[in-house]
Amino acid sequence: MKNSLLLDLTDKTAIVTGGAHGIGQASCKMLAENGANVVVSDYDFEGAQATADAINAEGYKAIALKCDVTKDEDLVALVENTINAFGSISVLVNNVGGGGAGKESPYDIEVAQFKHVFDMNVFSMWRLCQLVAPHMKDSGYGSIINMSSMASVNNSPAISAYASSKAAVNHMTKNLAFDYGPEIRINAIGPGAVRTDALKKVLTPEIEKRMLAHTPLERLGEAEDIAGAVLYFAAPISKWVSGQILFVNGGGVQTLD
Repeated sequence: MKNSLLLDLTDKTAIVTGGAHGIGQASCKMLAENGANVVVSDYDFEGAQATADAINAEGYKAIALKCDVTKDEDLVALVENTINAFGSISVLVNNVGGGGAGKESPYDIEVAQFKHVFDMNVFSMWRLCQLVAPHMKDSGYGSIINMSSMASVNNSPAISAYASSKAAVNHMTKNLAFDYGPEIRINAIGPGAVRTDALKKVLTPEIEKRMLAHTPLERLGEAEDIAGAVLYFAAPISKWVSGQILFVNGGGVQTLD
């Protein structure tokens, strides 16, 4: 295959959940820049529309669709509206996630809160995979990318719901690779600490120094670093890669201990 075609997504349609901001937004832009029609899906419709408008202003193709991934009717509508707009689905980026460090002490968290993390991080991914799979088979090209986390393999306090949900994403991804092959590839990405808006709110020079103590590349990640991994899995360059978890973390871990 010519080098020019290895990352070419021309005429392929990609759905990105949580596409309005951060890693999702960077992924939308990178996929569009490499030829994909992009569906920017987000609970924040105004943010999704702004991202889609920015992509279209650059001469690429994108639409925005509002979606709460914890509602099955929204997931069904997301797939139906994508087909209505572009006629096919070739790539799914299950990017939406919730929960996190310091929020999940077993002494304080309620059962409903724990369940909500799994609804958002695991069940929504599984359901969207189920919904898009027939369309990917019809299109003759399918790549699903699930967003995991370094938390799936790290051990930290007050993060049991999020961490266990991301560990479930890893194992679910590996098993679904057998269910959906050979037409559809499914992989996951485990980001390290990335300079998202949420991290920037709590980041200080001292915290950043501590976080990078065990990181060989000596910097935090940027959203584009993760988007590059998304593009790799989405594009033909990874056509013999499935059931894999790729940790994108600067070569180390960004914990505070």
